[in-house]
Amino acid sequence: MSTLVLCVDRSNDIGSKTSVVMPVAGWEAVRSLVTDVGLADPEDASVNSLLEALRVSRDLQDSGDEAIVAVVSGGTDSRVGADRAIAQQIDELIERYGAESAVVVVDSAEDERAVPIIESRIGVDSVDRVVVRQARDIESTYYLLKQFLGDEELRSTVMVPLGVALIVLPALAIQFSTQVAMAGLASLLGAVLLFKGLSIDDLLEDTPEQIREALYSGQLSVVTYVVAAGLALVGAFLGALSAPNVAGNGPTLVQAVLFIYDAVPWLALAALTASAGRLVDEYIRDGDIPSPVLNLPSGVLAVGLVVRGFSGYFLEAQGVLDQFTLTLGTQTMTLQPGHRLLAFIVAGIVVSLVGVRMAARVTDETAEEAVGK
Repeated sequence: MSTLVLCVDRSNDIGSKTSVVMPVAGWEAVRSLVTDVGLADPEDASVNSLLEALRVSRDLQDSGDEAIVAVVSGGTDSRVGADRAIAQQIDELIERYGAESAVVVVDSAEDERAVPIIESRIGVDSVDRVVVRQARDIESTYYLLKQFLGDEELRSTVMVPLGVALIVLPALAIQFSTQVAMAGLASLLGAVLLFKGLSIDDLLEDTPEQIREALYSGQLSVVTYVVAAGLALVGAFLGALSAPNVAGNGPTLVQAVLFIYDAVPWLALAALTASAGRLVDEYIRDGDIPSPVLNLPSGVLAVGLVVRGFSGYFLEAQGVLDQFTLTLGTQTMTLQPGHRLLAFIVAGIVVSLVGVRMAARVTDETAEEAVGK
């Protein structure tokens, strides 16, 4: 069985310091690369990672397996571009050597994020994490601080939020009380932790480029997204205005339900507007519309009907809303809260089923047209 021993360099440290074209494969080529990286930067942990890849390859060969040691590296500063470069290099190695499994060698959490990309293309038997043992005499506070200040990512992640907190804390303490200042500081640090923990920065990193590409390509979804944002703001504004109008201001829960009741139609309309723009863009770009995108409008409308029905039921039970009265000619019929809720639920289910049926029909017609061509 042929096994790839992959040394992953997602941040492109090896490629930038040696100017070697990736991927590099073969025992002699990787051993020569170790020397080049070590001469360029002896303190780089990539040297240890390369040596570990050579050691793992040697051990596999000694045990009778066919092992090919190789190095893959991200080719651009963009994280998306780096991952795509790694994926392309792995595909090239698999095609060249016909490997059936892989052992991944990494030296940082950043490099380990590329493991799912590798697993999507070849079976990963093991992930070898290299931890460098530093000498005691360089573990002084001064050295660690110097290394910390030299890392741009660590500075922006730790020192910027800490500096903002130290500026905000005295201002809040002077203007308000100590309790308010500590609460504000805790909220700020919590927001920073959520921002990094949920990888919101990764999501926002490519947003300007995507918006620029959408504007240049003339996508309708750019306009519909702006309209949808405006409709969502209108819904939130109307809901916020209606919530305090509960008699005697009412419990907080009733106000929240009234906010949802008044805001849901506008939020559903905003989602429908955004999905309509995406539908048109998909059709213009590919000539057909994927089934999940076709199901989106009906799903949004069905959820809006159900949420509207439940919120109306709770408000009618609390006497905030009058019972619904239906007039047919000379006959007047008053619906009880439960009957009204049932009508909204049935309407939501019907809309969802109709949307699924229409999406399936359009998908089948598109498939038949493709076969006919």
